[in-house]
Amino acid sequence: MKLDDDIHNYYEHLVLEKIEALGLNQNKTADYLADLTCLVLNQLPPRYIRFEVDMAFYLPQSERRQMEMNVSHSVNNACKYLDAHPKEESLE
Repeated sequence: MKLDDDIHNYYEHLVLEKIEALGLNQNKTADYLADLTCLVLNQLPPRYIRFEVDMAFYLPQSERRQMEMNVSHSVNNACKYLDAHPKEESLE
């Protein structure tokens, strides 16, 4: 059996939307954004889908709002953590 390349975690889409909405992609480094994304996704339950249209038609609006609130809460927590624990720059 081969897993389809289109299978992905729907929360990835929501997290990236939130990062862009907050403008973090404009003022944070690529390393910060990668760490942020990992921390946020690890706080959220996976929600695997094949097609975005599946979520548009079959996800109740109340559940979508709850997912967005979960993402907001997780992004805020992860930003606080990263800002309190900055990485040391490599001296190479």
